[in-house]
Amino acid sequence: MEVIETNIKDLLIIKPKVFADPRGYFFESYNADSFNQHGITANFVQDNQSHSQKGVLRGLHFQQGEAVQAKLVRVLQGKVLDVAVDLRQQSPTFGKHVAVELSEDSHTQLFVPRGFANGFVV
Repeated sequence: MEVIETNIKDLLIIKPKVFADPRGYFFESYNADSFNQHGITANFVQDNQSHSQKGVLRGLHFQQGEAVQAKLVRVLQGKVLDVAVDLRQQSPTFGKHVAVELSEDSHTQLFVPRGFANGFVV
């Protein structure tokens, strides 16, 4: 997998290695050892999925206190413009954002660490 740093510390674009053949494709969307090697040590304990129609805007969502969570965002069908905003008050990039297009064709993922708001438009 390829991990691309953004202009905000710890907010990472992940491009998995995709193995394709005439039947389709396969890739690891998450592997703890590989993620740890790239400094992603979040303990994922929940997996969510949403479905939205074209033009729908979801976000910006964030959690506070004990509920703060990291996210690994990817798209199974279609494409979205995903936005993450740094809400870490002590961060030099507080209030800054990164926007990334995620799609079913690219298989690109966005790792959003704790302390960020996140949302997308389909």
